[in-house]
Amino acid sequence: MADSENRAVGIDVGGTGMKAGIVDLDTGELVTDRVRIPTPDGARPKDVLETAGELLALLGDDADGLPLGVCFPAIVKDGKTLSAANISDDWIDFAAEKFFEEGLGRDIHFVNDADAAGLAELRYGAAKGVPGLTILTTLGTGIGSAFLFAGRLVPNTELGHLLWEGESIERIASASARERLGLKWKEWADNLQHFYEHIEFLFSPDLILVGGGVSKNPEKFMPYLSTRAEMRIAEHRNNAGIIGAASLARTDEDHLARL
Repeated sequence: MADSENRAVGIDVGGTGMKAGIVDLDTGELVTDRVRIPTPDGARPKDVLETAGELLALLGDDADGLPLGVCFPAIVKDGKTLSAANISDDWIDFAAEKFFEEGLGRDIHFVNDADAAGLAELRYGAAKGVPGLTILTTLGTGIGSAFLFAGRLVPNTELGHLLWEGESIERIASASARERLGLKWKEWADNLQHFYEHIEFLFSPDLILVGGGVSKNPEKFMPYLSTRAEMRIAEHRNNAGIIGAASLARTDEDHLARL
């Protein structure tokens, strides 16, 4: 593959599916088709590692030797996963980066999944060059969040776990909650409105970005939402995790926080 030194692989580990692609680090664009395999039942470390290997095999020879970033639904610090959301509790306080490096035989960069999406928008998307505070929210199996302030990522925010009537608000406002609770789009948007009003009260963002798989259908819920801050759909939508994870291979930009 030409210019392979400017490319990296991103793997996005989700609660229901694992996705991967090769990313051009100059443009933030996928240069291959995205490949996907369902997340193994229980999402234990050994099984997730095996599935990551299968995704790399699907990408073929073009992925050989490229740096690899992995985004994951957990708090990530210094290569360790410190929490577990919609995955096995085995990931709590687990040396994930080292485990993957040994298992796949290559350098790995681990990052929280919403933080990876935030990096994609910060470097290549809707948050690039935006002053003040941007909050990205990813609506999927749960709710992820990323704080982007003055061109830098503030890692490991967990706005989906803000309490609402005694439970994490993602229990009623995530995309999976709409299906689980059998809500019509307007009913689900009412729950989302509570969420966005709450984060505006706490943080007064200048821009709110909406990402995750449901962002491909903005006309079904966005008209029901009202915020003081400008609200937009994230540009990279469901590919943001792949792009942001891959972008960790590039460390020549000063807005990359230590994760």
